[in-house]
Amino acid sequence: MKKLILSAVLGAMTLGAAQAQEIKPFKDGDRVVFLGNSITDGGLYHSYIWLYYMTRYPEMNLKVFNGGIGGDTAFDMNKRLDNDIFSKDPSVLVVTFGMNDSGYFEYNGDNAKEFGEQKYQESIGNFNNMVKRFEGLPETRMVMVGTSPYDNDAKIEGNNFKDKNKTIQRIVDYQMATADQHGWEHIDWNRPMVELNNRFQEADSSFTLCGTDRIHPDNHGHMVMAYLFLKAQGMTGNKVADIEINGSKGKLVKEENCTVTDLVKKGSTISFDYLAKSLPYPVDTLARTWGMSHPQAEALNIVPFVEEMNQEVLKVTGLKGDYRLFIDGEEMGTWSAADLANGVNLAEVIWTPQYQQALAVMHLNNRRWELEREFRYYAWCQHGFFQQLGLLNANNRHAVEVMDKNISSNGWMQGRRPLYSAMMHKGVRDGMQAELDALTNAIYSINKPEVHHFELQKL
Repeated sequence: MKKLILSAVLGAMTLGAAQAQEIKPFKDGDRVVFLGNSITDGGLYHSYIWLYYMTRYPEMNLKVFNGGIGGDTAFDMNKRLDNDIFSKDPSVLVVTFGMNDSGYFEYNGDNAKEFGEQKYQESIGNFNNMVKRFEGLPETRMVMVGTSPYDNDAKIEGNNFKDKNKTIQRIVDYQMATADQHGWEHIDWNRPMVELNNRFQEADSSFTLCGTDRIHPDNHGHMVMAYLFLKAQGMTGNKVADIEINGSKGKLVKEENCTVTDLVKKGSTISFDYLAKSLPYPVDTLARTWGMSHPQAEALNIVPFVEEMNQEVLKVTGLKGDYRLFIDGEEMGTWSAADLANGVNLAEVIWTPQYQQALAVMHLNNRRWELEREFRYYAWCQHGFFQQLGLLNANNRHAVEVMDKNISSNGWMQGRRPLYSAMMHKGVRDGMQAELDALTNAIYSINKPEVHHFELQKL
């Protein structure tokens, strides 16, 4: 019921506008870098987006890079563009900021309005400096993304900085206007997610997509962000596959994004071989990363991702009674003739061999994300600490001595010192990069759909 209500609501809400603000789909050979703060650094939205391409376009050679660093503002991002972002040679650069730029505790002070204006002006000034750098990238597609919201409205304890998100929305509006002026693609996550939060808070006042700190989206929030991005790329209606068979005649009516061969009707049994061009999108049922409590799968009750973007349809008309489906000799389930005539979405049947294949891709992608995150911790050490001391990429005895001298007053560096002490060595970084490359190569070697034998048997 929630999905049906929400689907109707979304048609009239800002979410519909997100689709109008079209972002071109990624193409073969693209190197996509997501530049952001901790929401990007420790977040999963870019990993979820890449997983969609890994499974929906298995022949596409696409690379997606996490370019986030926790705590960053536009000012901080500008400082690391050359060393950290441009060095990744992006063909597509996706930029989002605003959470840290808009400030925090002063919103609860006596001069909250003046503080919000100050942070807004600082943010757009820093952004304009970045824009000048982006204008020097004529071969790079620029995509502006309005950040996920700060949730003022959830009835949860702590961190309630009144009107902070109003400043964020002003920053987002400036980002979108700047994108229009430069012919860049863009999408706003903020207002659609605020509306979703408000909608679900009517039934549960503690509901939020934005995490227990009101700032960092949980796994289901990141999946909503991925959905909004993919929707803006025009992925609505993009099916895994779609088969229609006239069961009474044993004739193939439709094969979309797949090939059906050796279709045979023998008595009340129908069999055929099936080769899709895509895999179903696998959805994680576990809450990943530290502090997260909501799995990615919870997003399926919030946005119509399955209905719009994860349909692997088997439709068989002209039957009577109930039928059991076997794939490669394994029983998948039993459906009535009416169910089959309406179409069964096999992407929701987790034990199909194609879904299990997609799960292997998902798990490798999760491991890839974890390893890439360690590189982001190392990037924080370089740009969040050493760069301001004139020791960017020094990685020598003096750098370690300076780090240890300051570590007692820098909790972030204290937590990252063990990792830095290893990754300061080029051989360690090279070995980790080789593992990262091997994981990506493994994904692209196991994500190719295979032929499966289907058999429908009447009970």
